[in-house]
Amino acid sequence: MVYATGLLFATLTFLCGVGTELPKFITKSDTHKTVEGETITLPCAVDHLGEFTKRSYVLLWRRGNTVLTADKLMVIRDPRFSLHNGFSLRIANITAKDAGEYLCQIADTPAKDQVHSVQVLVPPSIHSSLPNGQLTTRKGGTVTLSCTASGNPMPSIVWHRQGSPLLHNEGFSITIERVDRHHSGLYQCTASNGVGPPVTVDLQLDVLHSPEIEAERCRVQTAEGRNELLVCTVYGNPTPNMVWVRDGSILTSSNRYSLDKNGNRHTLSIINIQSSDFGNFTCAAENSLGKTRENILITGKPGRAKVVSSPYSYSVTSYNLTAVVESVSPLLEVRFIYRRILINDSHQQLGTWKEVSFKPAWRISSSQHFLSYNIRGLQSAAVFQVHVQASNRYGWGELSDVYQFYTRGPDDDFFERNLELLSSRSPKSYINAVGLLATLILGIIL
Repeated sequence: MVYATGLLFATLTFLCGVGTELPKFITKSDTHKTVEGETITLPCAVDHLGEFTKRSYVLLWRRGNTVLTADKLMVIRDPRFSLHNGFSLRIANITAKDAGEYLCQIADTPAKDQVHSVQVLVPPSIHSSLPNGQLTTRKGGTVTLSCTASGNPMPSIVWHRQGSPLLHNEGFSITIERVDRHHSGLYQCTASNGVGPPVTVDLQLDVLHSPEIEAERCRVQTAEGRNELLVCTVYGNPTPNMVWVRDGSILTSSNRYSLDKNGNRHTLSIINIQSSDFGNFTCAAENSLGKTRENILITGKPGRAKVVSSPYSYSVTSYNLTAVVESVSPLLEVRFIYRRILINDSHQQLGTWKEVSFKPAWRISSSQHFLSYNIRGLQSAAVFQVHVQASNRYGWGELSDVYQFYTRGPDDDFFERNLELLSSRSPKSYINAVGLLATLILGIIL
């Protein structure tokens, strides 16, 4: 009797102990990142779900209010969803719409949800704001080029023109004010977000404008018997009609004139230059938006001389001036026209022009001449201006640009005073004054 009573007590104790432990998750909630089109598995494993228990618990997968699975039953009819390795939820060929929270839930138990957050990374896609990817506008206006991009994460945008990055190249649009022909071309909007390769959309900008002409040489220095090539590059949209004009008449190819065109580059070849060819040849261009012309001067006279000597003299009363000038024909005479600039505390007083002339002797090349002359009898510690001009058998060439030079002074006082006066007038004068002071110091040391 005692044995039977003990056995019954043990049996009841075992039966009462069965099922007293509630189910619990052995996996953890997590955030999952995946790329669109891939397959993802959301883990869900539970202990004590129904084994050795009086009652069985049902495991559900839910997304919001939608039940995806109940125990082993697939409630959702989407074939991309399936259960894997027990109750883990597998989603194949995932899309952006699949992003969100998924709950693995034990039914009829309080606070028994495991949450998996799914983030779907989507490669960038991009679209132009222009229906056909092309925009045509008039010169001088303002245009905005824009593109739209999507993806996860949101893509960043970079703009390029003709393959080179723009200065301000970020954002979904770029605005160009006062457009001209230089803004025409292919613009590219590129989107990237680190998921997959960057994508690019092309936008073509065409700027309508009246003709513009660039002459390769506006002044052709030559001589009789030579051959010369005149070149004009013509820009315009619509494409302009271009002609060569001489003395009001349109030129055509002849024995001595040969006209050619390569794209927008127009050439006029003149064979055996004659004195009658001296003068202006004109490139004239016209389209529906306007017309323009550019003159090219053919001359036998020397070109404009360029002074190449230092502006600071090593001498107190003289200055050795050197210059170069272009002339196909031999030079006959050169003249230096100079004057002194008197400087005081309140203003500059310009002196009277003086002139020295000489016959040049040095020739650097077939058309370049080297000019050198020592101008004597100058005042010490003084500032001068000079023009250079050369002549040949066709006459005098143009005066050179004014050039300023300095003679040495006996002490520092002159240079300190003129350093202050010149620097108050212009940055260039200040630089010249500093150089003058340096020359003085060097002369004293030597």
